[in-house]
This record gives sequence, structure tokens and C-alpha cells, in this order.
Amino acid sequence: MWFSGEGSGQSDPVWPDSGGAASNPNQPVWPNSQSGGSGGWGGPSPAPTPTPTPALPSTPAGRRNLTVPHRMNILNGAYDGQLFAIKGVIKPNAKRFVVDICTKGDIAFHFNPRFNDGGRQVIVRNSCRNKKWDKEERELSGFPFVPGEQFEMEILCTSSEYKVSVNGSPLLTFKHRISDLRSISSFCIYHDLDLISVDLRTQ
Repeated sequence: MWFSGEGSGQSDPVWPDSGGAASNPNQPVWPNSQSGGSGGWGGPSPAPTPTPTPALPSTPAGRRNLTVPHRMNILNGAYDGQLFAIKGVIKPNAKRFVVDICTKGDIAFHFNPRFNDGGRQVIVRNSCRNKKWDKEERELSGFPFVPGEQFEMEILCTSSEYKVSVNGSPLLTFKHRISDLRSISSFCIYHDLDLISVDLRTQ
């Protein structure tokens, strides 16, 4: 139901928690995080202009040792019971990594583990609609990711929410803010991890 093709040499986009503008003027610049959450990244900024779905190399599911940043194109949208499965290794000096489930113009689910956010380990969840970030969700009792160690993560799309599990244990849920699942068009992974495999299947 989807296709993709691997490539390399593309610049990594600048993300909300990057702490500054891109050194490469050709890199897309993303909207900044909201200033209301703890451990913010510089407060509010003018409304961003780029689309929230940068052009990235794509790779078929089941492939091994994948390039990061990585994108899977989803031709016919998401659906209730669809499972996104990721297997990777966190880099030893990781600061963060990002998993995004996107429409053509928005981010339906932004999953952003941060290894040192004001001295804390947090997992920021959010959505981006009309080029503006929505309200962050940060509260969580556990942080299952360890620098230098392998992990397996699954994101289950249901009719009402995304359910995330890591290493076989339920971690969190995120209620749909973009309810039209058929508008989902890509699945993107960025930053400080080595990606072993990505798969997309029905539970």
C-alpha cells in the first residue's frame, strides 16, 4: 500500500528543539516549540513558512541498516489496526530522536524523546496543524530509551488514538488530533539513532 526508495546526502531538517537556525540555508526550518512547556527552546517565534513534511529519502519496509533521516511514503493513508514497527540503536551521545506520522501538510503525531531537557529525560508528544504546534504532552512516569542500547518500538493506530509500546511494554497513548486517518501520507524518523529496520503492517 506504500512505496519508497533509499537515498543519502540529504540535509537533516532543523527541528523545534534544535536551539537555533540551520547552518545550511537550504535546510528547511521547522516551527519552534511552544514556550509554555518546561525546558522550552527559546520561546515563541514568528509563524513558520515551510511545509511540515520535508523531502527525505524513503526506504521500503523490511530493509535493514537504514539511512537516517528516513521516510516511508503511505499511499492510501492509515487505518484502525495499522502498526508502525521500528527497531534501532540509540547513539551513545544521543540528545534526541524524532518519529513523526504526517499528512501532506501537517504532523498528526510527533514523538520526541529528549535525553537532557533541562536536566530531565522527557518524551514530548505533539501535533502540528497549519504550520503551528499544538499543546505539548510531556507527563510520563518512565523513559525506556538508553544511549548505546537497542530498542524495539511499535506505534499502533486505532480509531481514536496512537498506542506506543517499547520493548514489549505499553508506554503511552496519544489521542488523534487529526482524525482523518486517510490523510496520513508518510512516516518519518530523524536524529540520534541507528535504524535497523522499519515495518508497516496490520496488527
